[in-house]
Amino acid sequence: MRVRKAVIPAAGYGTRFLPVTKTVPKTMIPVVARPVIQFVVEAAVASGIEQIILVTSSNCKPLEDYFDRNFELEAALERAGKTDLLAEVRGLSDLADVAYVRQSEQLGNGHAVLMARNVVGDEPFLVLWSDDIMLGDPPVARQLIDVAEKRGGPVVGVRRVPPEDYEKYGMLEVEPLADGGDDGRTTRALRVIEKPKRDESPSDLAQIGGFVLTPDVFPILAETQRGRGGEIWLADALRELMSRRSVYAHEFEGTRYDAGNKLDYLRATVELGLADPELGPAFQEYLQGISSQGSVVKTAP
Repeated sequence: MRVRKAVIPAAGYGTRFLPVTKTVPKTMIPVVARPVIQFVVEAAVASGIEQIILVTSSNCKPLEDYFDRNFELEAALERAGKTDLLAEVRGLSDLADVAYVRQSEQLGNGHAVLMARNVVGDEPFLVLWSDDIMLGDPPVARQLIDVAEKRGGPVVGVRRVPPEDYEKYGMLEVEPLADGGDDGRTTRALRVIEKPKRDESPSDLAQIGGFVLTPDVFPILAETQRGRGGEIWLADALRELMSRRSVYAHEFEGTRYDAGNKLDYLRATVELGLADPELGPAFQEYLQGISSQGSVVKTAP
């Protein structure tokens, strides 16, 4: 098994960030100086992915333009002698082979993955969410790919979450592997329940971090009926896939920011800003100042 392609659904409305996402795709909201989608694409490329398949909608033109060439801007930067910026801008179009698939109707995350069927073809593929910034060494996506290639089957990235978060995620029932499963971090996934109540969750393992899927998931998705909210859920297709073949859950190592969540978005901005070698020292001094003085912003009554 060799994983060369990644599917990144990016057509969502971004309702948690309205009203800004009325005109700005949620994937283009910046963290420090890069939009969220760039973190996702760069993580895929660092994991050995050769082709990125972005599933977009009619409001995603800024996203499509971002990874394309802008000759007018490049000429202006070249005339101004801003060679570093010029190299950075040109580098965006060279990050990966990017293909775009249009999801004309928002029918759920399973439907978004199904839209990429013809481009993926008959080979395994990575699925990453467009608002998840995943940082790890090796990259989280690479960790999942390594497990998939070792085990020869689909893999679900998982993380343990507290009971109050069970209703936010697909929660998995798993069983240990006979060989110990990479120090217990890899298990066999038996079923998944999408956003269960606390007392209905089979474990504390949440479906977080992405997936490596095999092409046999596509016929299942094509037959999956609409579920809650009138949407086609990837979790429903995975549950059926688990009944047909071995699917693995891997508890990845790394940091995850849900950039579609306002509080986590602020956390990502602060922590990645502090890690920036150019901005970090001055930003840390600023944060220490407001920490001792209190908020410098007066809110409206």
